[in-house]
Amino acid sequence: MFHFINYCSPNWYFNSIKLQNYHSYLLNYDKLSPKDKSIIEFDNNYSSREISLLDASFQGLKKGLIINGEIQQLDYKCLEPTISDNYRFIKKFYGFPWSLFVFFIRLFSLKNPIIEIIGFLLNLNVKRIRLFDSFNKDNLEEFESSLVKSMPKVSIIIPTLNRYQYLDRCIKDLEKQTYRNFELIVVDQSEPFDTKFYENRSINIKLIHQESKGLWKARNNGIRKSLGEYILLYDDDSIIETNWIEMHLKCIDYYNVEVSSGVSLATIGSKIPTSYSFYRWADQIDTGNVLIKKDVFRKIGLFDEQFEGMRLGDGEFGFRSFLNSIPMISNPEAHRIHLKVDTGGLRQMGSWDAFRPTKLFAPKPIPSVIYFYKRYLHTLNYRMTIFIGLLLSNIKYENKKHNYFLITSMIK
Repeated sequence: MFHFINYCSPNWYFNSIKLQNYHSYLLNYDKLSPKDKSIIEFDNNYSSREISLLDASFQGLKKGLIINGEIQQLDYKCLEPTISDNYRFIKKFYGFPWSLFVFFIRLFSLKNPIIEIIGFLLNLNVKRIRLFDSFNKDNLEEFESSLVKSMPKVSIIIPTLNRYQYLDRCIKDLEKQTYRNFELIVVDQSEPFDTKFYENRSINIKLIHQESKGLWKARNNGIRKSLGEYILLYDDDSIIETNWIEMHLKCIDYYNVEVSSGVSLATIGSKIPTSYSFYRWADQIDTGNVLIKKDVFRKIGLFDEQFEGMRLGDGEFGFRSFLNSIPMISNPEAHRIHLKVDTGGLRQMGSWDAFRPTKLFAPKPIPSVIYFYKRYLHTLNYRMTIFIGLLLSNIKYENKKHNYFLITSMIK
């Protein structure tokens, strides 16, 4: 794709595969229906029509066009965006600050300064587009799903650690679900462990008491004990709608995929991305809200317990799934409100996210982050991911949604 995206989105799933392997991710604009074309702003101002088609394909991917089997038929030998093409792309989709960031990174990397300056100046007047003014608007609430009608057993797995107050709300939400053929597996690591908490519930709970604390071990244990062919992973500090299970199953059925990754609407932290409001190919898996066919675990294995007590265990599983050609959809209609409470759970083990440990003198980034990015990303992507993450991590987690604080973080 456009090489400069590696500077702005270095850990994006789709940077890790060659264009020839995109299959249905990159669509052929010329083969789209008028309705699908209408959400794309076709740009003829690149160095060739092939590059313009690549820009259109990127828009389709970002805007949620999901058309299985539609492969971009381009002459791969011609798909070499120029430096000017790359600056145009960055200005359009990421804006002037990012293009300036890329420009200086390129100069400091000893790229040809004359070519870089010319490419940058030629696109100085390019305006950032409002990418999400239009997007695909699939709605599955009225979809008559044969999968839902067949009533497959779903195994819901909740690891919990010292959060009985919030877990109580989770269980009550599950008691109200419209879809009823599920089992609830709770892997409880709390101290003290309270068996009475689970009494007098209207749904049967398969309780696992796990003495050694570990999120990924808990999820793996739950999967091993599960009876369902669909695994629904859930966090204990979340709030869901009554049709949550049903909408996950409808997504799997409608798009014929193996993973429905529900979106998480966090009450603190970064702004909620606009892309969370429509169906699209998933570029992350949130293991606090995801339905996965059990076959996926048979194909690629369980969660990597080397991430225990740290971060990015879900990121590693998502990346591993993607590289093994497991199709995944980001599902806005199976959303949850993620409370991100500051006690119990993984938070108790020492971090808010990959770059924000809770302790002042703890390593930053967290060691598992280095392990994950070095394992899966190319050198440039790895270095840029760490660099950008560190730049944006010098503020409190709850201030991530404010641009002023992000600028302050970079200055620090």
